[in-house]
Amino acid sequence: MIVEDSFTVQASQADVWKAITDPGIVAPCVPGCEDVEVLGPTEYRAKVKMKVGPIKAKFNLNITITGEDPPFEMTSVTKGEEGSKASVVQAENTLRLTHVDDQITTLYYRSEVSIVGRLGKFGFGFMKKKAKTLGDEFAVAFRKTVEPEILSGEETAA
Repeated sequence: MIVEDSFTVQASQADVWKAITDPGIVAPCVPGCEDVEVLGPTEYRAKVKMKVGPIKAKFNLNITITGEDPPFEMTSVTKGEEGSKASVVQAENTLRLTHVDDQITTLYYRSEVSIVGRLGKFGFGFMKKKAKTLGDEFAVAFRKTVEPEILSGEETAA
């Protein structure tokens, strides 16, 4: 299954790169992420809880950064399984940042995801819709984290 989308962030490309490569900033923005552990400069372990329809799953994920071209592109591989090993996930990911202007950056992501086990049985359409929802939730949370001055300025003006 291919999952891809993009969103804009009202911040410079350098600031977005700094934020998107910091697990302490990214992890709280990921829906269901309960914990992230830095294992090395390109290795991370995360615990992510999700609910897909009636199924609740808690994945132990290993994320490896496989390539970087700062502040433009990053590639990574994510592998993991539920504690019960009922579902296994693997994804090859690409993240690209595009400079729009000094204070607007487009963040594009693409993942080729394979899910086997009980979550994989839900079918392409349902899983794709869930991925879109999770992506949208991440975009909102990431913007709130990276654009604090803009958000507080709008609240003052209102």
